[in-house]
Amino acid sequence: MKKHHLLSGEDDEMVQGLLAAFLESEGFRVSLASTGKEMLALLDREEVSLILLDLGLPDEDGLALARQVRARSSLPIIVLTARKGRDDRLLALELGVDDYLTKPADPRELLLRVRNVLGRASADGGGRGPAGGTRLVEFGGWTVDVSARALTDPDGRDVSLTRAEFNLLAALTKAPNRVLSRDFLLDAISRDADSPSQRMIDVLVSRLRKKIEADPKKPEWIVTVPGCGYKFTLRASAS
Repeated sequence: MKKHHLLSGEDDEMVQGLLAAFLESEGFRVSLASTGKEMLALLDREEVSLILLDLGLPDEDGLALARQVRARSSLPIIVLTARKGRDDRLLALELGVDDYLTKPADPRELLLRVRNVLGRASADGGGRGPAGGTRLVEFGGWTVDVSARALTDPDGRDVSLTRAEFNLLAALTKAPNRVLSRDFLLDAISRDADSPSQRMIDVLVSRLRKKIEADPKKPEWIVTVPGCGYKFTLRASAS
């Protein structure tokens, strides 16, 4: 049976080591990242089942990282942090994290929470997005393979996309018929540029339309909602 792969974003080496040793003894595979940059890079490279996220990473606030992950994926996230404030907990839950646990945490309680969250994710259909298993979105003959980070046209040919273009397309197709603000979409591509701006979203949408729309000036798939943002209009089928 394939082991669940956990990613721990934690900058305290002692906590990291103890946490990894305990979870590995319980049958998990554990990867470690001490910065937000390392965590996001690992998510790009490997299939991950669940993230354990400290909010106090040295290079980026954990809440911002949670928002970035959630903008492009429904990958399970458990916050494990020393922050005990009610506002941090509420904001994390509003961003869509699956659980919130304060340090020092009882390892047995953490283990139960990890298993419970993974169980819910499996009941919801497994992989849950770009960093966790295969997810296909099909529309009008086009296919987005989020796991493989690939787009194929109706003739089955691969279409070249930049990383930012693909992350934006994945965020849009993951939420068909929902209006997504430019700020939300910025979170989906924020690590793809040094100084992302709302104007960049418009530029990327224009590029995507040229690649997937029959008439980019009269888009069928990615539609502008004036004053709000963009939406992917057709009801996509995901597997």
